[in-house]
Amino acid sequence: MEKLKGKIENTTLIDIYDKMLKIRAFENMAKNNFAEGKIPGFVHLYIGEEAISSAVCENLTDTDYITSTHRGHGHIIAKGGELKYMTAELFGKATGYCKGKGGSMHIADATKGILGANGIVGAGQDIALGAGMSAQYRGTDQVCICFFGDDSTNQGTFHESLNMASVWKLPIVYICENNGYGISTSQKRHQNIKDISVRAKAYNIPGITVDGNDAIAVYVASKEAIEMARKGNGPTLIECKTYRQRGHFEGDPAPYKPKEEQEAWLKKDPIPRFEKCLMENNILSQDDIDGMKKSVDIQIKEAVDFAMNSPEPELKSVFEDVYSDIEEGDE
Repeated sequence: MEKLKGKIENTTLIDIYDKMLKIRAFENMAKNNFAEGKIPGFVHLYIGEEAISSAVCENLTDTDYITSTHRGHGHIIAKGGELKYMTAELFGKATGYCKGKGGSMHIADATKGILGANGIVGAGQDIALGAGMSAQYRGTDQVCICFFGDDSTNQGTFHESLNMASVWKLPIVYICENNGYGISTSQKRHQNIKDISVRAKAYNIPGITVDGNDAIAVYVASKEAIEMARKGNGPTLIECKTYRQRGHFEGDPAPYKPKEEQEAWLKKDPIPRFEKCLMENNILSQDDIDGMKKSVDIQIKEAVDFAMNSPEPELKSVFEDVYSDIEEGDE
């Protein structure tokens, strides 16, 4: 195991681990409540991919931006989203981030730079382009992190966004969370390349592939790319190889994933892997880890209690926060 002493601050490593625990606990809560019929709509879980957003967002400030995906709970938690408002949104309650209207796939909090999860594949890439243009135009040192999956790199939005970001040297870091599947289609069947990072060559920007289940590797690679973007040196494409442990959505039994493949990736689960690293480097003890997990469990319970005790949206609110409205008496 890599020796970490002096390389990264202990407080940074512990914060990354804490984020990973919160994401895993939140997703397990969502899984269980969805199975019990308490959460409406679809739920796409981030279990197995926690190291990526936790490590990347550790390099960000409160004013930096992220764009997310339909599998976005982990991104939002890592950027500082409030667990109770996220939970209320999943439960369709009026106290949720989007007043119960967005659900799992459309959580946003602009005050924290969270520009929104998005149910449209590849849509976040052009939103990130706009955020990067805004930061450059206003002369700030803000950076936008654009999270997306492997399948979306076949979309026109991916190529359009990377092209313009490259030409204008925009402060964007593109994070491809390559979990090996676009819904039920393996990367081998929808792309004739092994590493998505090679697509950066077409736009003359750095392209890097890292082990997405190694929090340290993700942290180091994203730190360098973010610092480069802040200095006005343009975007980077980072591909993080990872694996979603659940189906594409809850209810998908994932028969398309070979048993041997699943077993191999479960052995590389990012959380116990990082725990081992932290203990071997005397950064955390087993008692410390147990205490952190207990604290996270309490926070999740409090978030669920908040959601369960929150009011349902009023019927009239269906006409609020929309682009057009129907006045009383209109037909």
